[in-house]
Formats: sequence, structure tokens, C-alpha cells
Amino acid sequence: MSTWVFSAQSRLRALSRLQIVQKHLMSTNASLEKEVILTKSGCAGIITLNRPKALNALNLSMIRQIYPQLKKWEQDNETSLVIIKGAGEKAFCAGGDIRAVTEAGKVGDRLAEDFFREEYMLNNAIGNCQIPYVALIDGITMGGGVGLSVHGHFRVATEKTLFAMPETAIGLFPDVGGGFFLPRLEGKLGLYLALTGFRIKGRDVHQAGIATHFVKSEKIPDLEKDLVSLKSPSKEDVADLLNSYHFKCKADHKFVLAEHMDKINRLFKTNSVEEILQNLMEDGSPFALQNLETLKKMSPTSMKITFQQLQEGATKNLAEVLVMEYRISQSCMRGHDFYEGVRAVLIDKDQSPKWKPETLEEVTEEYLKSCFQSLGSKELKL
Repeated sequence: MSTWVFSAQSRLRALSRLQIVQKHLMSTNASLEKEVILTKSGCAGIITLNRPKALNALNLSMIRQIYPQLKKWEQDNETSLVIIKGAGEKAFCAGGDIRAVTEAGKVGDRLAEDFFREEYMLNNAIGNCQIPYVALIDGITMGGGVGLSVHGHFRVATEKTLFAMPETAIGLFPDVGGGFFLPRLEGKLGLYLALTGFRIKGRDVHQAGIATHFVKSEKIPDLEKDLVSLKSPSKEDVADLLNSYHFKCKADHKFVLAEHMDKINRLFKTNSVEEILQNLMEDGSPFALQNLETLKKMSPTSMKITFQQLQEGATKNLAEVLVMEYRISQSCMRGHDFYEGVRAVLIDKDQSPKWKPETLEEVTEEYLKSCFQSLGSKELKL
């Protein structure tokens, strides 16, 4: 063997070893970067979702860190306030770590049960938090990110906020307490957002009744500084401070769906999803036809589940809704459309899911009933 070949092989081996070492160091550094940072500043416990590259998507280990800390701060006399925010420029939290749940669900791994159970327990804890809870939703806020914010006392939107519950497009349903807060929005707005996944931005998130306040993104650091400087604040003190920032950012702004609200309230006030599609077709306006096309792409099973979820959720409290949603989540884990939706939208990205069944008519009342049935010993206990 020539000296040149031998030295080239040696160099390749050395390079390979170097790459292995670098890879190991990178993974070690990645694990050193905490996925959620829990700190104390002044009167406030601060939760920072710290996965900016993943748009702060929520995973089980993050949930398991946030839940006990939230409970501790509630009992701590030195902590009068909780602030939750997202790291990076783009997102508060773009949703749950759906890919991990999909992989687990396919092989019957416990994660598919544990993730939803513990996420909903955290949603319930936020909804019942004994001290003021302020979510700074400065950026993308979808799915699981909505669950971390919408049930708290205060939700501060900025011009960078992008809100959506796009679950019917991936064979799921607007969970994390969506069955509680969506039917409580004005008129049929909640049902419209739930079925279509329509995206709401900036000031519109406040005008829709999802955020409690609107503050310009550049003012958020000042707001946070003023919040942590409060001395043993009550809910009213926090509200006063947030109001002062909100009113400084006031502007004449017409809600993005204002001109369509009459149509939404009329066309979506029905006893079934089939009737909604019928109404949209008969209306024939550009707005109606555009939404008809959107709904035709969604999972028929998801739409029917969502319709019933919001109907039932309108008369339940948050805990009752979350118990109901846990039942539905486990039904989706046993079904077909969730895995197919995630494949089409998030993995292969061909945007062409093959739903089973393909039509609304094929989703039977019997099947729907089974999605809402008690799980017996596996029920969510809150």
C-alpha cells in the first residue's frame, strides 16, 4: 500500500473521530441548554420556554418542570405573580411536540397517554392559579401554547402575536381547554376558529377576546421590569399596570372579521357540521365559498368531534372540559386521521391527507359517541 493511501486513510480516520467528538460535544451542549428556564425576579416567578429553534414547542419534560414549580410558587409567600414567556424573536409557543406524540402513538408507547394527561393537568393548574398569571404571547401562539396562556388571568398580545387552533387540519381537535374558551367567545366566532383554523394576528387577538391586553413588542421588556418591581401585587394591581401599557398603545383598529361576523353567526349557528357546509354553499358569497373550500380539506372526523366538543364544553367548567378532551385525545390516538394529518402536514408536507372516512356522512353517531365515552380507570383525574 502506498504511503499516500495510508496517510489519506489515517487522515480520514482522524477526521471521523473528530466528527464523533464534535457531535458528542454538540449534543452535550444542547442538553445543557435548558428547555424551560424557571427563575425568580422580584415578586415574580418567571417561566421561559427555551426552545426557540423549535418555536418553543412544548414537550413532556417541559410540562414536568413547569407544573411542580407553578404549584410551589402558589404556596410561596415571597411570590405574588407568575410570568410566562417564550425565548427568541418568533414564538411564544407554537404548540405541543406533536411529532413525538405521533411516534409514540404508532407503537403504543405511554407517551401518547402521559403527554395529554400531564399537559391537561398543567392547563387546569393555570386556570386555577391562586396568584396572578401573566402570559406574554409575543409571537406565534398555537395549540399547546394557547393552553399555556388562555386560561391564565392575563394574556398580553403584541403586533407579533399569531394565534390559531389549526388542529382539524391534522386530524386532531382544538384541545388544551379549547372546548372551554372557544364557545365563550362572541357569537359563533369560537366555532368558526375551531373548524377553519383561521389565523388571528396582533390587535385582532385582543379584539377577539383571546388576549386581555395589547402592548407593542418593543415595550414588553419594560412591562416585565415593571411587573417584577411590584410589591406583593393583587390581581387588581397587575391589571392596573397592564391597563396603563395597553391604553398607551391604543389605536383605531377594525377587527379583521368585523364585516363577516353577521355571516359567521348566521351560517355557523346549526345543529351539525353538514348544515354549516350547506349554509356556506347556499350563501355563495366569496367569504362563504372560501371557507367552504377550507372546511372541505379538514378531517371530517375532526370537524364532527370539534363541533360536539364545543357544544358540550359551553356548559361545562374547565376541569370537566379537560376530562372530556382527554377522552377524545385517546380516541384520536387509536384512530387513523391524526397520524395521516401529521404525515401530510408536518412530515412529508405534501398537504394531501387521505382521511378515513372521507366524508362527514360516513362519520357515524355511534363512532362519535365512543370518542366521548369514559375511560374508566384511565380517566383524567384533576
